[in-house]
Amino acid sequence: MRSTGNRKNMTKRIAFLASDADVAQTARSTLVDRYGNAAPRDADVIVALGGDGFMLRTLHNTQHLDVPVYGMNRGTIGFLMNEYDDANLLDRLAAAEEEVINPLAMRAMDQSGKLHEALAINEVSLLRAGPQAARLRISVDGRLRLAELVCDGALLSTPAGSTAYNYSAHGPILPIGSDVLALTAIAAFRPRRWRGALLPKTAQVRFDVLEADKRPVMADADSISFPDIDWVEIRSEPKVRHRILFDPGHGLEERLISEQFT
Repeated sequence: MRSTGNRKNMTKRIAFLASDADVAQTARSTLVDRYGNAAPRDADVIVALGGDGFMLRTLHNTQHLDVPVYGMNRGTIGFLMNEYDDANLLDRLAAAEEEVINPLAMRAMDQSGKLHEALAINEVSLLRAGPQAARLRISVDGRLRLAELVCDGALLSTPAGSTAYNYSAHGPILPIGSDVLALTAIAAFRPRRWRGALLPKTAQVRFDVLEADKRPVMADADSISFPDIDWVEIRSEPKVRHRILFDPGHGLEERLISEQFT
């Protein structure tokens, strides 16, 4: 969802957050000296300085504040970030376009009977944690869809995360406005050529780990990992809204389209 609301009249109380990288910390010092700094809870906008990993952590850590986050790349790829420039920041924030994305909610039960819950902006993945391939059973909305997938793993991706691990696993790139999730196999062995499925955003996906003792599997939600999993349930969480700001013409929709022609 995109918004191009006018922010020119907003009070520019900015909270600057940075990763531990020296280049990000230096950028933060420069920007704080120039524009001041507010606590995230008092800010009108949060500026995140780092790479995509730091941007994801910032979105997770500030989701309760309902404050838009504008990232500037001080990392490697910076798919979720804008270009770094310490000049004209107020003008850039005033002109920025807002994308609103919903994360995935994951519930996972481990072999000890402990329930784990986490949110994922990019994807939830199941990965084999031993020398043998994982065996997974896949159900969608309570209906068995695949009795056995023998693989290195599988993942469920949002449109925002479809160019990350999902794309590396040969999953499809999804338009940011699509109400679709990508279910993608990772190195599938049986069915040999099964590459996954496109599911409605409202779908609830369940993975059951077969032979969990012999073939251990870990679950991962945006790099938060849980070992020795028995089953995982995943659904979109519309109640959580991540607000991300982009420079005009460089939003997620354009980036997702451009990525398909590189």
